Amino acid sequence: MARYTGPVCRLCRREGEKLFLKGKRCFTEKCAIERKGYPPGMHGNSRRRRRSSEYATQLREKQKVKRIYGVGEKQFRSLFQKAVRVKGVTGENLLISLESRLDNLVYRMGFAASRKSARQLVRHRHVRVNGSTVDVPSYMVGAGQEISVAPKSQGMPLVREAVEYRKGKDTLSWLGVDYDNLTGRVLERPTRADIPLAVQEQLIVELYSK
Repeated sequence: MARYTGPVCRLCRREGEKLFLKGKRCFTEKCAIERKGYPPGMHGNSRRRRRSSEYATQLREKQKVKRIYGVGEKQFRSLFQKAVRVKGVTGENLLISLESRLDNLVYRMGFAASRKSARQLVRHRHVRVNGSTVDVPSYMVGAGQEISVAPKSQGMPLVREAVEYRKGKDTLSWLGVDYDNLTGRVLERPTRADIPLAVQEQLIVELYSK
C-alpha cells in the first residue's frame, strides 16, 4: 500500500491545524503551524481565498482524519464500510475502529511519541498483545486485552523518551497504563465522548454517502 513519506509538517499546514504527527515538536515553537500558519506551496500565503464548497469541506475532513491516524484510502474506506454495518452511529463507529488499532493504542498509552513511531515499533515486533508478539499495526484490540512492550525492547531510546515525556500526564479513562512495566490494558470500548479528537465525523459519512 502506498504511504506518504514526505515532510509531515506540510500535512498539518494543508489542513490548517495541528495533527500532532511529530510528537513533542508539535508542542514547541518549532511547530510548522506556529511558524507558517498557511497552506504549503507557492500560493499558500496568498491573501486570496476562495469559499470552500460543501464537497471540499467534507473532503478536507476525511483527509484530516486519514492523516491523523496514518491510514490509506483503501483501508479507510474498508473501515467505513464495516462501520456502516455495525449497529449505532456510523461516524462514531468509524472513529472507535480507528482508536482500536494497535498502533494508535501504543501511541495513546505513551509508549511512542507519535503514531508513526508506534507503527514502527509494531512493525519491528517490539509490541505484544496478551503476551504474543503482533506486528500488524491495524490489528484491532478489544476490551480487556493487554498491550506491552517486549522486555528486550523496553530500553530503546524511542520508547524511554516517549514514556518519560508522558509520565505524570492524564491517561484516557478507558485505558489503564503501568509505566513502570510498560504495559497497558483496554479497560472498555470507548465512546465518542472518550475520544479527544476535534473532527466532524458526520461530514465523512455524508461524503461517502454521495
